[in-house]
Amino acid sequence: MGQDEERSFAELWMASRVEAGVSPEVASRAASEGRITAALHREDVRAYVALSDGQAVGFAVAATSPFSALTDAPCVTIDQLYVAPEQRKHGVARQLMTAVTLYADSRGCEQIGCNVPAQHREANRFFARLGFSSQVVRRITTVSALRRRLGTDERHHASLEQLLHRRRSLRARARATAGSRLAG
Repeated sequence: MGQDEERSFAELWMASRVEAGVSPEVASRAASEGRITAALHREDVRAYVALSDGQAVGFAVAATSPFSALTDAPCVTIDQLYVAPEQRKHGVARQLMTAVTLYADSRGCEQIGCNVPAQHREANRFFARLGFSSQVVRRITTVSALRRRLGTDERHHASLEQLLHRRRSLRARARATAGSRLAG
């Protein structure tokens, strides 16, 4: 992907994030910090930009990885698929999906997965019409929230840190004592 394409992709990606409810400042910061460029240059990631009259109107981001942690079968996962609102219902997403399918074939992948937020009704319908079925529900939480729910709150974490600090101090003192005996 050339610099002009990367720039077009970044602008469209930021628009997709704003449409998803992310503040323009946060979306812009991700682009300016180079995260988009870094992701686009990873060997396992492919991004496709759809153009209409020279304007970027949609994109797809796909990555190759094993189907699951316990199998070696490669799978292409569509991480993001976005079409500008005024370009929807014109076949742009289908063209992007054709590109992803060709990529999957070139990588020897027999399966293509996608990440679709449960609340995005139209996107879920689109993928269902293309033959994608629901296989898993991916749930996400923060580490601190899980720790609270598991009952391993900050007090426990702090006491563990204190215990480790004491052990390290005792080891350091033991080494210092052993070192002074050898020197003396």
